[in-house]
Parts: sequence; C-alpha cells; structure tokens
Amino acid sequence: MKRWLLVFVVACTSWSLHAQQEPDKSYRPPIASPAYTPGAGPDVCIDEAHFNFHTLDGRFWAFAELLRRDGYRVRALKSELDTRSLAACTILVIANAQPNDDEWDRYPNPTPSAFKAAEIEAAKTWVHGGGALLLIADHMPLAGASASLARAFDVEFSDGFAVENFSAEEERAAAFAKPTLFRRSDRTLADHAIARGNRQNRSVAQVRTFTGQAFRAPAAQPLLVLPSSFVLLMPAKAWQFPRDTPRISVGGWLQGAVATFGAGRAAFFGEAAMFSAQVAGPERQPAGMNAPGAEQNFQFVLNLMHWLTPQ
Repeated sequence: MKRWLLVFVVACTSWSLHAQQEPDKSYRPPIASPAYTPGAGPDVCIDEAHFNFHTLDGRFWAFAELLRRDGYRVRALKSELDTRSLAACTILVIANAQPNDDEWDRYPNPTPSAFKAAEIEAAKTWVHGGGALLLIADHMPLAGASASLARAFDVEFSDGFAVENFSAEEERAAAFAKPTLFRRSDRTLADHAIARGNRQNRSVAQVRTFTGQAFRAPAAQPLLVLPSSFVLLMPAKAWQFPRDTPRISVGGWLQGAVATFGAGRAAFFGEAAMFSAQVAGPERQPAGMNAPGAEQNFQFVLNLMHWLTPQ
C-alpha cells in the first residue's frame, strides 16, 4: 500500500510508516458548468474485484464524488472482467489492482498479475468495440500487478519508483519528498486537448503527482512527461532501498498518456493519488487533489473523463 513518511509530511505521499489514509470528504472543488444533468451522464465502473487499494467508498471517494457532481453515474464493479460485466460500463476505472491482499514485502519479484488472461482479453475486446478504460497503477508492486493488462494496449509499465535523481543515500528521502509538478510552460504537461480543455476556464497549466512509476507508450499521446532529472528505482522489495538498488534514467518517460484503440479510448497513469483527495496521519495532511500544487488536478481529471467519452 502507499505509505507515508511522517518526517516529510509537507511534500511526500509515499511514506514508509503506516499512518492512516482516509478520504477527504470535505473536498468539494467548484464545477461551474457540469457536463451532464445529474445522474444522466455515462456509467463509470470503478473496479473492486482485484484487491484494489483505491475503491469507490475508500481512497477514491473524492474521485467518485467529483464525477457524480459532473453528472456521471458511478458504481463499483465487483465481478471479474468479462463481456457481461463490462456491458454495464461506459468507462472502466482500474486503480491499483493487486494480485492478493498480502503485505507487499511478501510479494515475489516480478509481481504477479492481478488479472487473468481471459479478463485481459475481455477488456481489450471491449475497448476496441467502443469502451473507455482508465488504467492507473502506482509504484512497485502495483505497476507490476497491472503490467500484463497495460501490455495488451502496447503500454510498458515499470515496477519501480520514479523520483528525482539523488547522489547520496541521505538525499533519498528528500527526493521522495519533493513534489512532482508537470507544467505546460516546460512541456512536461503536454499541450493536449485534455490540458487545454474545451472552454477557456477549463484549461490546466499544472498537475501534481505523488511518487509513482514511469512507463513507455510509443503509440500513445503523452500527457505527463517526466523531467530529464528523474530516475526509476528498482528494488527487489517495495520500500526497501539498499545502497546498491538499481536505478534507470527515465527522463522523457511518462506518468500519463492516452490513446485510441479501434472504436474505443484508453488512458494510462503511473500514479493514483493525483486522482484522489485524502488526509493522512494525526495532523491530517492533505494528499491528492486537495494538496498544495494540485489545485488544478480536479479540472485535469474532469477534462480527462470528458476526453474518454466525447459528446
């Protein structure tokens, strides 16, 4: 699970201690003009059939509430992915699926898939037939758990931790603590319709993420492009970083991308908290859309959902 390093509460959301994460139910950003009449929008299914770390009534409560306020119909999908279950969905959201409910240090390396081969084929067929998929997989081991599903769409998730490079071990915590900001001004936030919005007041200039993975998607349209200073830490076990932990330069790799597949559309993200609004620890530190630097995340989320289901 995503843990919280309490000594760096100001900026870091991947913490190493078991502080309680809860949805911030007070978070209610303004939606000047909802896209749909309340309850008349597309059906959004949030996957809860794969030991998901983010669920509708849990850490994705604010995400679901934001969509409801924009007119979407939102419900949990508690069954495996197949023709029947997917038929009820316009958009399928899969956030941090897991192969089981074991503690992460008990997972083997490489991380087992959270999805059966038949489910992957069903999802691929459904998207090509006109479905819309939002697949979100965080840092290790969550990226590994969804890698086989992503690969079906020509996206290569990497089961590691994407952080700004550091030269000494004592600097590692500071690297994790530093906010990851994507800006249109430096093109780390791509000049895509999702960032521009369909109205002037819906444009997005900056998005914040909260540690995650880095991935490659050669055939997709980039949205969030990691700066040249970023590396991917590849430990053998999640949150265990000995001095010889391998690191890969991932400048130019992605944390967000979109693509069309047949008649359908899909979006891929390597970080989940950016879609949430949570509070953590006894001081209830904000993390997600409610955090400093993430003030425009909610509009980015809405623009993304509108792109997935064009009217």
